[in-house]
Parts: sequence; structure tokens; C-alpha cells
Amino acid sequence: MQQKKMGKGMLIVAWIIGLGLLTLLFDDQLAKQFNPNAEPISSSSQGVQEVRLKQNRAGHYVSSGLINGQPVVFLLDTGATHVSVPMHLAEQLNLQKGSSSWVQTANGRVQVAQTNIQQLSIGDIRLDNVRANLNPGFKDNEILLGMSALKQLEFTQRGEWLILRNL
Repeated sequence: MQQKKMGKGMLIVAWIIGLGLLTLLFDDQLAKQFNPNAEPISSSSQGVQEVRLKQNRAGHYVSSGLINGQPVVFLLDTGATHVSVPMHLAEQLNLQKGSSSWVQTANGRVQVAQTNIQQLSIGDIRLDNVRANLNPGFKDNEILLGMSALKQLEFTQRGEWLILRNL
């Protein structure tokens, strides 16, 4: 009788371990679907840096990068005037709050704090002194990479790829 209980207990433990491993595997797959550019593809030719980004499953360009040396995830947004950083990340990214202003977003009007990003990188492309705002309405950790950064780059879309080049 005790062996049956022990066998049943071992079976339950095996199932729990198996489900845990499957969860880890599928969690990694879901993360890759959201951000297929966790390690952006970079190349260089005649002093021009190039980064190739693949569309995610939803058709957006999401990429890992750095702000002031800290890892971040960017969502490229040509409809955003400035880079927009969630307010709760300001201290972690060493961003100083400047004057406040009202901006119009896809979700309505919101008051933001102006800031300046000393250094922003995607792959081997590096931008210095990029205007940005700190948005208290953003609850997630993704950063909208708006035109204050993108206007410093040449970008071309081909199929499911976006090619960024420094100017």
C-alpha cells in the first residue's frame, strides 16, 4: 500500500517537472515571437553601420537595445515624434526629468517630462543625445523608438525586414 502511494507521488512529481519544462520551452518561444530581434543582426561596410530587424508575429518591429548602457526593448514607431520611455524606468536608465509638456498620443493627451538620452544603441548603431520624453501612462517596459531617433537613420523595409543604416 505504501509503495502505491510512493509510486503515485513520484508520478505527480514527474508530471509537475514535465509541465514546468514545457512552460519554460513555450515561454521562450512566445518571447521570440514578440521580439525576434533579441540579438539584432549588425554589419558594417565603409564606415556605415547596418542593422536588420525582422517583423514580429504582429507585423511590428521590436528590438533589444541599450539606453545609457542598460538593456531595453524598443518598439519602432514612425508615428511617434520622440522616443517615449515609461516614467518608471527613468531612474534605472539614468534619465533626468526635465520640463513637462502635453503631448497627443494614440491613447489621448498625456503630460510627459522631457529628457535627453545620452546614448542609445540598437546592434552596432549608436546615437548620442537623443530627445525623449518620460511617459507616466506607459505601464509596460517597452520603449517607443520615435522619430527623434529614427530621423538620424536611413531605413528601408523589404518584405518582413527593416534595414537601419546610420547616416
